[in-house]
Amino acid sequence: MRKNYYEYRHVVGFEETNLVGNVYTVNYARWQGRCREMFLLEHAPRVLDELSGDLELRPIESECEYLAEVSAFDEVSIRMRLRELTQTQIGLAFDIVRVRDGVEDLVARCRQRVACMRVVDGATTPAPVPPQLASALRAYAVAPATSGRGTGTGGRA
Repeated sequence: MRKNYYEYRHVVGFEETNLVGNVYTVNYARWQGRCREMFLLEHAPRVLDELSGDLELRPIESECEYLAEVSAFDEVSIRMRLRELTQTQIGLAFDIVRVRDGVEDLVARCRQRVACMRVVDGATTPAPVPPQLASALRAYAVAPATSGRGTGTGGRA
């Protein structure tokens, strides 16, 4: 069965931790960036060529809720899903899960919004999400929430 998320696995190194042995918070953002890069490599490689040209995928919002500490040599799974896709922006959700002895613990929930931009004559302007990227991301879309009441019109007839 196919997972509903894209997964990147990582083993934490000493350089990612402080003197107490806990991971610096900046590394959570780095892991998310690496996850996005590996997703592009595996699922939208033509977009990588565009990134060498005039395309930019620019993070414009980011937040993270830290639920538990992560230490050196912990294995983490960074699980990315599509939250929202507009004409020029991508909303992503990341669950960061520690995997230890077959047990998985959610250690952080993160979200990002990425804007697609093109550099034209030195000016950066919003650009459509490349079709290959949009198509690849849709396979990992967050399932819509249900209220348990059926699919009414929400008061609109």
